[in-house]
Amino acid sequence: MANLSSQLFHYRPSQSTLQQWMLGLMLLLFHGVLLWGFDDPLQKALLLSHYGVFLIWQPIWQTKEKLSPQAIILFVAGGLLLTLFVNWWLIAFWLSAMFGLLGGRIFSTTARASRMSYLLAATYLLSVLLLWVIPRLLDASADLVVAEFFMQYLLPILPLSILFLRVKQETHQHAPILDFFYTLLLFLLSVTLILGIFTIERSSEVEYAEVVVRVVFGLAATLLIASWLWNPRAGFSGIGQLLSRYLLSVGLPFERWIKNIAELAERETSPREFMQAAMTEVETLPWVAGGKWETEEDQGEFGIQAAYKADLDFHDFHLTLYSRWPLTPALTIHIKLLTQILGEFHEAKRREEALLQNTYMQAIYETGARLTHDMKNIVQSMSALCSAAEQTSDEDNERLVALIRRQLPLLNQRLALTLDKLGAPRNEKTRMLPLAEWWENLQQRYAETRVSFSSNPDIADIEIDSEVWDSVVDNLLQNAIAKAQHEPEIIIHAHLKNDHLAWVEISDNGSPMPQEIADNLFRKRIRSEGGLGIGLYQAGRQAQQAGYQLGLVHNTQGNVSFRLECKE
Repeated sequence: MANLSSQLFHYRPSQSTLQQWMLGLMLLLFHGVLLWGFDDPLQKALLLSHYGVFLIWQPIWQTKEKLSPQAIILFVAGGLLLTLFVNWWLIAFWLSAMFGLLGGRIFSTTARASRMSYLLAATYLLSVLLLWVIPRLLDASADLVVAEFFMQYLLPILPLSILFLRVKQETHQHAPILDFFYTLLLFLLSVTLILGIFTIERSSEVEYAEVVVRVVFGLAATLLIASWLWNPRAGFSGIGQLLSRYLLSVGLPFERWIKNIAELAERETSPREFMQAAMTEVETLPWVAGGKWETEEDQGEFGIQAAYKADLDFHDFHLTLYSRWPLTPALTIHIKLLTQILGEFHEAKRREEALLQNTYMQAIYETGARLTHDMKNIVQSMSALCSAAEQTSDEDNERLVALIRRQLPLLNQRLALTLDKLGAPRNEKTRMLPLAEWWENLQQRYAETRVSFSSNPDIADIEIDSEVWDSVVDNLLQNAIAKAQHEPEIIIHAHLKNDHLAWVEISDNGSPMPQEIADNLFRKRIRSEGGLGIGLYQAGRQAQQAGYQLGLVHNTQGNVSFRLECKE
């Protein structure tokens, strides 16, 4: 006996059970008001008690939250309105509001017992509305006599059933969820039902029961048509699609906002400038009071801080938005989508800036590599002249002096152009020479080497970019000469042909290069034992940029040939 009393003393009902008890008690108090009226002070006290229990049960404000002064004023005004200006019309609209709140909870509740209690409460309210309240508005005394039996003996069973309906203990306690659209829809339907019955009954002499049947079936047909229009099968997108599109905009056309952000992304160059301009655009949203944003490189804030906020993260972009009103689920989804869009644009701006930086560094690298290769070719040409001077006898002094007089100005000019490109790589100047003159200079530079030359009898009078041709052909010849150090028996040959297109071909009869290297030639940097492995890559890019084409013609044993030619 002691254990039983101890269990009863320490029993604490769950939140769901308390909600159910408050709901049943609220309906019983409301039933007493409907039966006994609201003229005497005691009856108004019963109505005020009903209103107090309703405030404890209501699913709009959470019970753990501290009420604001505005909410307190609203609740007090509602109580004064019910007690001082109460009449049957006010009771009818108050009943419609409760019916809408209960109906909104039915569609958002998953627990079976809780849903059953809401269904019983909604049935009770709808029955009271049709059997007691509307006949009071119409002064239908005959209908009230018939409904009095139901009001006194049968309808009170529904609130009592709610009080004794068993609700299981829920492991997870969640805040009350209220479906706003279902609540609004049910409230409007009940108001339409009241006004429709009242209007038809006043304007015709039809019996009350027949009017109720007409209005109820009319509303049912209207809902049936509306449900078909919500998601039709005849090609029309439906009201649901239009409503979803409107909800997605949340007070601002979504397409226009995205267009503004896209225009900002095209106009602003740096991620920081884009984010500052985008935050200015976010501040124009009607539900945004202020906010703070932060990225890896920068941070900022705008507007003012308000009571409600939302913290959002996307990659390295963190955004805090402040709002003067509570953020609804639809608005929260909208904010997350906007944050993701801003984060994507910011990430794209960062990639664009990194790509520009990489392009700039690649231009510096390619320019330096090409100029380094040009300097290497010039030094090798000067080394060839020095080697010729060392091997020349006294009888050939005049020929050597003539060679040096012709080659040194050309080497000096090439060196000056290289230094100019080193100082201003974007302002490169082309040095155009007749093809015959360039060919003669090339033969003179490599006269004392093992390179043999041949050409057509008649060389057409065309001009070429001698700077590019010197750089590319010198690279090919120096590679062949370096190859001859490992294969002393090979023969290096340079052949110039000029029919409809001018081209020069550098070939040797040594061993071919590996197929893997041949496939990637002129495409990327190739590992090389004797150099940096970028000479042919740079030569190919330099020829392509100048309007020429460099390619590997043959790569077989005894025939390795490269060709530099003019494009059509």
